[in-house]
Amino acid sequence: MVPNNEDIFLPARRDREPSSSTGVTSPLEAHGSYRGADWSPERLVFHNNLETFAERVGLIVGLQSNGKLSQEQAYAEIRKLWKSLRASKGSLLKGKGSDTD
Repeated sequence: MVPNNEDIFLPARRDREPSSSTGVTSPLEAHGSYRGADWSPERLVFHNNLETFAERVGLIVGLQSNGKLSQEQAYAEIRKLWKSLRASKGSLLKGKGSDTD
């Protein structure tokens, strides 16, 4: 199933251990921490959104490579994800010295 671009982006929870004894973590948890000098809660959320975007693009590319999606479908899904990421950047980082493109 292709990820829905209307999923809610949430910041990762850092106060929990992996969800099982096998070391598997939830896909909603960030892979790494945000270490920028200009830290803010909004930047942390955008960092998590960016990681989620990259992970989902990888899944879509895998589906396309294995013949589960056509190139056109994969492009359309990635474009939706990109628009969602760009919108989150605009709403989270506006007025903080970042460009919107």
